[in-house]
Formats: sequence, structure tokens, C-alpha cells
Amino acid sequence: MPQSVSSSDRESGSLSPGRHQRTLDDVREQVAQSIAIRTINRSEIIDSSKVGVVLTISPSSDPLFLRRIASKIKHALLTSSYLFAISTTCPPGESVPLLVCGSSEDFVLRAALLISSKFLGRLDNLSQRQLQPDGGRWVGFVNDLGASPFDEVALWDVVRKAARSPMDPLMPPPGSMSINTMLANARTRLERITPPTAYTELRDPASPWPVVLVDIRPEAQRLEEGMISGALIVERNVLEWRFDPRCKYRLPIADRYDLRVIVFCSEGYTSSLATASLHDLGLLNATDIIGGFKAWKDAGLPSEVEVCRRGGRTLSAINFKHA
Repeated sequence: MPQSVSSSDRESGSLSPGRHQRTLDDVREQVAQSIAIRTINRSEIIDSSKVGVVLTISPSSDPLFLRRIASKIKHALLTSSYLFAISTTCPPGESVPLLVCGSSEDFVLRAALLISSKFLGRLDNLSQRQLQPDGGRWVGFVNDLGASPFDEVALWDVVRKAARSPMDPLMPPPGSMSINTMLANARTRLERITPPTAYTELRDPASPWPVVLVDIRPEAQRLEEGMISGALIVERNVLEWRFDPRCKYRLPIADRYDLRVIVFCSEGYTSSLATASLHDLGLLNATDIIGGFKAWKDAGLPSEVEVCRRGGRTLSAINFKHA
């Protein structure tokens, strides 16, 4: 049975070769190891990478201690992909170090940039200027970290998004559509009309609803290609505001949902997307001209059009320019 170490032996430091007196550095090493293990155990998996946030370290923690934790995590996850944010809460008005460590400098840089955006005005000037990671680690000082529940949520959002795998530039993300698909989908909702049909509708006084011809081309295109006098000039960027009956910026004519809006652009592509947007507003009578202004010209239709409404009022001289 081994004999106990006497107080004189402890005081003199004459311990047996197999025993070791714990120092403050030993304690810090053990605590760092414990925090590293807890951080890893609480992690999530994002695109095959472990991510996590820990805000429960002692307020007396310094950047050197945080780097020690990062080294423990790196050693434990030597062959894994990971990204962690580690810090502590602090009393109001104070700043604390925030460590970001990861398996790649790209992860850490993305996280540091996102933190800069999430915590606007709360990083000290040095942290704001030095956003480059150092060996897969970055340490910044954040004011009032943990003062709001938003802070931990924000850090989780940072590590989750920063650790996502880079997108293949040729692989469209889920739910996205090509412009050809968008155009085809828009046109399935429309009963598109030819230029001659549009011309006939515009001149028909027996129409049960008001009919307006709308030119959505930009000014430079109108000057280059020509215009149809009598068409309402409402450029594409304000179209919805001008034709939403609920909007205070609407045109005076856009006071009813059965309004027949005939939209045209240069060749009949943008007009289809724009008209589908009018349908979203509830203007289900809206349509566009197949082939656009160029098809109108090719059909030999006049540039002066007397546009008739129910009740005999004409709009041939009215041009609404965009605000």
C-alpha cells in the first residue's frame, strides 16, 4: 500500500517520480479539453461538416485560452470538416473575444465576414479591419455579446451558412427555373393575341370593358424603334404600381379589375412576364401582343391608333410617363 505524501514533501516538491503536482496551466489545459469535447458533442452536421456555437466559457477567458480550445478541437477532428464559434456572454458595455475556428480558412473567412454583417457596429475597430483568418482561426472582440437572445441565434446562422459546400456554378439550386421555363409558365396563364386582333379590340366601341394599350419598353428602345401614339407609356419597372387598383400610385384608368390591358414590348418576351405579373394583381383580362412592336410594324398597322372605351371616350392623346 503506497504511503501518503507528507506536507513536508509537498512543500519541498520532493514528490515521487510517478506523481505530478497540478499547475494552473494543467487546469486550463483540462478545461480547454472539456470545452472542446462539449463543443463537438453539441455540433450539428451541415453538408458533411460539423458546426456549433458555445457561449458558456468563463468571462475571464482570453484569446490565448480560446486558441487553446481551437487546438483541442483541431486535434480531435483532424480528418473532419468543421466550423465553430466559441465565446462567452459579458456584462453590458463590455466586449469579449469571439473565436471562430474551422477546418479550412475559407470556412473561417466566410464566418468572419458574416459576423461583421450580423454584429454591425459591435466589433472593435481592429477586429473589423483584420478579417483574415490565421491558420484556420479568427478572433474578434464583440461588444455586449450575449446581451440579447439574438446573438446566439445569429452565431448559429453564421456557422450554418458559412460551412455550406460551395455551389457548382453549373448546377441550379432546387426550386430555381431558367428564363425559358419562367416564360413558358407565364404564357400558360395568358390568352395572347396577334397585333391585328389587338388593333381590332382597341377600336371596338362595343367592348364590355375598357381597353388600354400599354408600351413597357424603355425610352431608348422607343426612340430607336418608334412608337404607337395613343399607347400608354408605362415602363416595366413601375407597371405593377400603375395598374394595381389598390395602390395609391395607380393610373386613373386602373380603377377596376376587368380592365383589358394589352401589353407590348419590343418582341413579345418581356411583355409576357409583365402580363403574368398583372394577373397576380388580379387583372385577369390582361394580355400581351405576340411578337411585340416589331410584329405590329411588320403587320403594317398604323402608329396612330384611336383607342376607344365604353361610353365613347378616347385615350388616343394620353401618354403616361413613368414617375
